[in-house]
Parts: sequence; structure tokens; C-alpha cells
Amino acid sequence: MSERYEKGLKQLNELDPNAAEGLIESFRDICPDLAKYTIEYPFGDVLQREGLDFKTRELATIAALTALGNCQPQLKGHISGALNLGCTPKTITEVILQMSVYAGFPAAINGMTAAKEVFESRGIITAK
Repeated sequence: MSERYEKGLKQLNELDPNAAEGLIESFRDICPDLAKYTIEYPFGDVLQREGLDFKTRELATIAALTALGNCQPQLKGHISGALNLGCTPKTITEVILQMSVYAGFPAAINGMTAAKEVFESRGIITAK
């Protein structure tokens, strides 16, 4: 394994202790290189840069995935990861709400729905 792969694995597992194993397993039979590239580039290269801490990078990722509007599985994973890093539910929902201004209400509604599902699954809020 390359140094950037090792750094990426460590960074990804900080976000979610089961993420790397799940990523590798999900693409093992069809395209293992996609898992490798995902670990090496975003987590092994970009997230290793100076200038932003991991929590801030996760909030930026939540904003981007919310704005895209069609990335619910990835958005849920990053919301969960942001919580693991110490971001508060309030901070996460404010970032998603901010996206209503720039990405529109449908994207923000989809993002908030994803956040609600993550929060419910963790017992932060309960389903009515």
C-alpha cells in the first residue's frame, strides 16, 4: 500500500470506523480501483492539506452534496461523519438551510430529510 493510501485509510476511518472496509467491500467484485482512488485522492491527498480542519471540510462537503441534490447516500455518510468529528446537529442543519439560498428549496429539503434520517438513526431526534 502506498503512503497516500495509508493516510487516506486513517483519515476515512476517523470519519467512520467502518467506512473504509465498507467502501472496499462494495466495489471489490466490480471495480476495486474506485475504492482505492476514493481512499487515495480525497482522503489521502486533499484532506491532508493545511488550511482547513477536518470538521470544516466535512461541513463544506455537506454543503456541496446538499447543493447537488442527488447524493443522499453520500450526504448521509458525511452527516454521520461530521457528527463523529464533533459537529453539532445545529451546525449541520444551518449549513443545509444555507443551501436553500444557493441551491434552492428542493435541494435543501432533500438535505434536511437526509439529516433527519441520520439524526433519528442516532437517537438525536425521534421519529413522530
